[in-house]
Amino acid sequence: DAKGEPVTGLRREDFEVYEIDQLQDVSTFAAGEFPLTVALGVDRSWSMAGDRLRLAKQASKAFLRALKPGDRSMAVAISSDADVIAPLTMDRFNQERAIDDLDPWSTTALHDAIIAILDRLEPEPGRQALVVFSDGTDRYSRATAAQVVERARRSNALIYLIAFGKERPPLLAELAVITGGRSFLLRDARDLDKTLADVARELRYQYLLGYSPSDPIEPDTPEWRSIRVVLKKPGLSVRARDGYMT
Repeated sequence: DAKGEPVTGLRREDFEVYEIDQLQDVSTFAAGEFPLTVALGVDRSWSMAGDRLRLAKQASKAFLRALKPGDRSMAVAISSDADVIAPLTMDRFNQERAIDDLDPWSTTALHDAIIAILDRLEPEPGRQALVVFSDGTDRYSRATAAQVVERARRSNALIYLIAFGKERPPLLAELAVITGGRSFLLRDARDLDKTLADVARELRYQYLLGYSPSDPIEPDTPEWRSIRVVLKKPGLSVRARDGYMT
């Protein structure tokens, strides 16, 4: 709504879905809380040393506690590599302990890490989300920013990025927009609890709309198809992924 709060109680007829500007017949609709598979990426590079890493660890643990018992989560330490420090389970205790043990290390291969984590999430069933805590500065990756965007477009995961620093890196904001997630710039530790509450609330309650494209998909012919979701009720806005690769 106008205050940025999630709106519940909407129905199928409140939405319109357009693919390449053609109105689609929404054949599947669900609303409510759906089990979640989430990966937490924590930037532990030297540029995050001190208060930034302390806040990232605090935020990561707070987010894990906000998940539902049936949600699965994993923790990944981001530096020159993407190291899985806690595997995909419902075991929050050991995940928090692994995050607590993080110390600053090495440089930042943020692009490579995001691609690696999305690859790890790919085969998992149900809703997927990637939540990254970082200053957003890439210093070491082999992958370019364009390659990260292309990989995100092919992923089913919502991407949420919490940046620490003076400005929000453009790539982080773009990844959030194209996947239907959000990006935040955290300048003050006092904003941390509200930011995490916003993310957890959004992930907890979502709308699922499904359709069969009116323009049939040609096999073995990859193409990008844009999606636009419209809410008929005034005063409300919608956040959804902006398309998919066939």
